[in-house]
Amino acid sequence: MHLTENARTVLKVRYLLKDEQGRVIETPEEMLLRVAKTAAAPEKLYGGTPQKWEKKFYDMMNNLHFLPNTPMLINAGKDLGQLAACFVLPVDDSMKSIFDSLKNAALILQSGGGTGFSFSKLRPRADLVKSTGGIASGPVSFMKIYNTATEVIKQGGARRGANMGILRVDHPDIIEFIRIKRNEKELANFNISIAVTDKFMKALKDNSRYDLINPRNGCIAGQLKAKDVFKEIVESAWETGDPGLVFIDRINRDNPTPHIGKIESTNPCGEQPLLPFEACVLGSVNLAKMVITDNLQLSTFKIDWQLLASTVKLAVRFLDNAIDANKYPVPEIENMHKGNRKIGLGVMGWADMLIKLGIRYNSAEAFKLAREVMSFIRGKAWEASSELAREKGVFPNFKGSIYDTPKIASKGGYRNATTTTIAPTGTLSIIAGCSSGIEPLFAIAYKRQALDTTLHEVHPLFLEYAKKGFYSAGLIKKISVKGMLKGFKEIPPDVKRLFITSHEISPEEHIEIQAAFQEFTDNAVSKTVNLKHRAQRDDVAKAFILAYEKGCKGITVFRYGSKHAPLEKYEESE
Repeated sequence: MHLTENARTVLKVRYLLKDEQGRVIETPEEMLLRVAKTAAAPEKLYGGTPQKWEKKFYDMMNNLHFLPNTPMLINAGKDLGQLAACFVLPVDDSMKSIFDSLKNAALILQSGGGTGFSFSKLRPRADLVKSTGGIASGPVSFMKIYNTATEVIKQGGARRGANMGILRVDHPDIIEFIRIKRNEKELANFNISIAVTDKFMKALKDNSRYDLINPRNGCIAGQLKAKDVFKEIVESAWETGDPGLVFIDRINRDNPTPHIGKIESTNPCGEQPLLPFEACVLGSVNLAKMVITDNLQLSTFKIDWQLLASTVKLAVRFLDNAIDANKYPVPEIENMHKGNRKIGLGVMGWADMLIKLGIRYNSAEAFKLAREVMSFIRGKAWEASSELAREKGVFPNFKGSIYDTPKIASKGGYRNATTTTIAPTGTLSIIAGCSSGIEPLFAIAYKRQALDTTLHEVHPLFLEYAKKGFYSAGLIKKISVKGMLKGFKEIPPDVKRLFITSHEISPEEHIEIQAAFQEFTDNAVSKTVNLKHRAQRDDVAKAFILAYEKGCKGITVFRYGSKHAPLEKYEESE
C-alpha cells in the first residue's frame, strides 16, 4: 500500500489488530486481506466463488480507490464482527422503550457504531403520567441519561461514542431542547438537530404562529411564533454549532419504503436518515484516484470515467455483501437491515480532484462537475444494484416500495433500498491520503489531532506546485501558522486561486456544493458550513433558509472559535 506516514500512524493506533499486550500484530495489507475475506465470504450463500471477489475487493482497497466505514476495517474477521457505521433506534413514550433503546445503544456504541434517536414521541415536561399519577420529566432529561451512558462506554478504545438527538420543532419542549447545549457541559456526546417541518418553514416565511403538538395524545398544546423559535435556533447555532436542522418532510419525500414506516432520525453526522431499527454500511470512493494524466499533455488531468464506473460497481457489491457478513448487535436491527438492504456509497477526495483538474472549489464549473460526477456515480450504483437483484434477488421489502413499478420490476428490481450517501470520512481520508468527503481543504499546512496523536500535514499537491518554483522550508512553516495562502506575495495568484480553504468560501458556496451533491444522492450529505469567527447571527439565519430552499436534507453550521465543535469530526463514514 502506498501510505503516508500519517496514514501508517492512524492505522497503528486504531485499526491494526493488537495482541493482549497492545502490540500491533498485523500489517496494513493483512488488515485489507482480513476485510476483503469478510466481504467476499457471503458470495457462497448465493452459489458464488468468494476467492474471485476477495482478490478484486483487496485490490480496490489496496489501490486506495475505495475504503469501507471504520467499523468494517476494525471489526471484520473478529468475533465482534459488527460492520455497520450508522444506526437509528426508536424511543417510544414508555420507560421500557426508553431503557431498552439505551441498552441497545450501549451495544452499538461498544461495537463502534453511531446511533441516532428521535425523542419526539416522549411526552413533554410536566405532562401527566397516568400510571403513577406523577409528572413527566420530558425528553431532555432522558437525553442526559443517554449522554452519561455514552460517556461510560469507551468503545474498546477504538473511538468515542457519538449520538444524534432529534426533536421535532412542534414538540412542546422545543425551546428547552434548542438552548440545552449553550451550557458546554451538557450533552457532550450528542449532536442535536431539530426536525423542521414544511409547515414551520411556511409559518416562518409568513411571519405567523404554528401549533405545538403533545405527542402523548396528538392534541394542540399551545402555539409559538415561528420567527421567535427560529431566532432561538440561530442564537444557539451561532454560539455553539448546535443545533443543526433536519428537513424531515423533505427526507420523507425520499423515503423508499413508506409502507414500512416514517423516517424520524439520522445517524450522528446527519447523512444517513434511517427508519427505527435500521442500520447502514457506508464506504467511499476516492475521487482523487479517479483522475488520470492526459496522454497528450502530461501536466494536465482528466477524469477516468471507466475506472470510476468499475470502482462504483465493485464497491456496491462489497457493501451489499457486508450486510450478510455483519454480526448484528440486536435481532430487530438485523431484520430491518436485511429487509431494506440500505447501503451508502459516497466519495472523498473531491477537493483534490478539483485541484488536479485545475478547477477552483467555489466556482460555477465545480458546482456543475459535482452534479455530473454524483449523477454518474448514482447511475452506476443503481445499475449495480439492479444486476445484483437479478443475480441474488431484490431486497425483501421491495414489494410496496417506491420501486415496485412494472417498469422497474420488468428489469429485475433492485437489491438495495438506497445506494448513495455522502459521509464525512474523517480518518478514512487520512488513510487514503486525500481530502475528506466533499469538504474543501481545511488548511494547506497544519497540525491535526487524531486519536491523541498529533499529525503534521502539508497538502501534497501544494508541495508539488511549490517545488516547481517557490518552495522553501520557511514558507511552509509560515503557511502552517496561517493555514491559508492569502497574503503570501511569493505564491503565484493562480496557485492561491486553486488552493482555497474552507474559511475563504462563503456560506452560500458551501450550501451550493452540498445541494449539487444532494440532487444525486439517495440518502443525505454530510457537509459543515464553516463560518468565520466574525460571522453574524444573520449569516447563520440566511444559511439555514438557503439550505431549505436549495433542497438540502439538513444543515450544520460551525462558526470558527464558537463554544465547541459539533461531533462532526466523529469519524462516521470512515
